[in-house]
Amino acid sequence: MAAVFSIQAGGKWSGIIGRGKTIHMKSLGSQANLSALLFHAPYFSERYNMPDTLKAQHTALLTQGHILMSDQGKAMASITEDTVGWHDPLSGYTTRSGTDEKYGITRYQTERNGWYRSGEENLIVEMYRHRLTPRDLTTPINFFSKVVCELDGTMRYAEQETEGRSVTLRTEMDVLLILSNTPNPLNPNIRYQTGSAIEIEVGDALPLREDDRCLNHCAENRRAFENTWNAYELMRGAIRP
Repeated sequence: MAAVFSIQAGGKWSGIIGRGKTIHMKSLGSQANLSALLFHAPYFSERYNMPDTLKAQHTALLTQGHILMSDQGKAMASITEDTVGWHDPLSGYTTRSGTDEKYGITRYQTERNGWYRSGEENLIVEMYRHRLTPRDLTTPINFFSKVVCELDGTMRYAEQETEGRSVTLRTEMDVLLILSNTPNPLNPNIRYQTGSAIEIEVGDALPLREDDRCLNHCAENRRAFENTWNAYELMRGAIRP
């Protein structure tokens, strides 16, 4: 049975999701941005690596057919479905100072749950729940956001419609998934997002087929899958009596 829950605008979530699951993320509003970090569970020293993911797949964006690679060259998760078309792996997360400067100063002591949370704070809080520290913070994937790299090297936020659109991951490893539903740092809108809740559904994935699009996207992807398969075979052997 699938598990379904929502992350409201400004909200956060984390949890360990086993290998062979689907994570279906659907935007319920416009200008959505869901920042995500992945760590190998229970070996958190291995985590999603943005440079290797982009370099190996010759891309500056993420969409269907791409995989998320770890810093050990393994396939952590695959993007199996995508009705958005462009997800930002480059622009990072909002900070406390940047949030105050852009949207106005808010404090929990006065606004309570209406205060404006930053991506950095949300990610760190959820990391602490799993005994990770700010030293473990890396560049997240910003699902639902489109950021274009110009010829001069600058990055530009390009608005795209997100309401009702979705993206689905398939976990190739046991992963700790950390999520923050906070604005993209390059979004020029000076109004803090208030209506872009994200619906999350976690279920069982179908078995991997030899003609799988993510597996065959490029030779580097297949090697990453093989690295994952070999590692799990070794781990399974290590725990046999």
